[in-house]
Amino acid sequence: MLVFHTALMRPPVIDNLQYAKFSPRIFEEMRAGGVDAVHVTVAYHESFREMVLNLEQWNRWFEDHPDLIFRGTCAEDVLRAQQSGRTAIFFGFQNPSPIEDDIGLVEICHQLGVRFMQLTYNNQSLLATGCYEAEDTGLTRMGREVVAEMNRVGMVVDMSHSAERSTLEAIEHSTRPIAITHANPAWWHEALRNKSDTVLRALTEAGGMLGFSIYPHHLRGGSACTLDAFCAMIGEAAQRYGARHLGLGSDLCQDQPDSVVEWMRVGRWTKRIDYGEGSAAAPGFPPMPTWFAGNRDFGVIRQGLLAQGLSEAEVDGLMGGNWHRFYAESFGPA
Repeated sequence: MLVFHTALMRPPVIDNLQYAKFSPRIFEEMRAGGVDAVHVTVAYHESFREMVLNLEQWNRWFEDHPDLIFRGTCAEDVLRAQQSGRTAIFFGFQNPSPIEDDIGLVEICHQLGVRFMQLTYNNQSLLATGCYEAEDTGLTRMGREVVAEMNRVGMVVDMSHSAERSTLEAIEHSTRPIAITHANPAWWHEALRNKSDTVLRALTEAGGMLGFSIYPHHLRGGSACTLDAFCAMIGEAAQRYGARHLGLGSDLCQDQPDSVVEWMRVGRWTKRIDYGEGSAAAPGFPPMPTWFAGNRDFGVIRQGLLAQGLSEAEVDGLMGGNWHRFYAESFGPA
């Protein structure tokens, strides 16, 4: 069982999904917001070699800003981040494209520090079906093999952009708890990316984790969603599924230009522009809610959760303690 170091003054703050346009300014905001760990996306549609180039950029940032950030690979790194006043950066894929059609690359990517991999990003992949496909055929033959390999090496199966049947089959087939790192319940806001009560019950009953998204397309009311509404939703989810299975995965895309949406949604799979959850009239990033502009604002969410009547212990877990426990249970070999 993971025990917090007695010298720590507070439980950790962990955001389990960001794709910001990272820069020294954002790293400084992480420190100003007391963010101890962030799971960052290092691949959407990249090949293995292209993903490695993204890791090279992170290595340069780690070299240039060692007082602010460092690469995280295990739960103990969250504690090390707190003790040194820095932010641990954990890597993940939003698509399995970097492993191409080679199951051996799962272990190689884990050795490079990757700790999360989505089996799909909206579309059908070699592994499973994405949430934008008309028909969901579930895990493929390769998908079942890759899930088993991810379980073996300690890479977390992430089904944030996957369709219902594929997600349920991943939960059932995986011998270790999986994660939905950035989504919200469909009973609160219907969106293709949000998850049904059936999925969330299966996920949490199997020991998995849900990270609540603050990306406006996933919120009731979009950019106008209030802090009270967001935190009330989390309170309801805690009653349904248990607070210990819940955390944050903000899906923060701070400072990204609107052109990045095209890469996220389209990649190289079509010549047509497909903005997914966006609108053809407004294809770029929607404005964030006024109460969450970036990494400085996690304290606002904490106060909002406390105002819902959640206990201090429950809020500590939601703000990062639950992800910390999940890291300890998930990142090592089976």
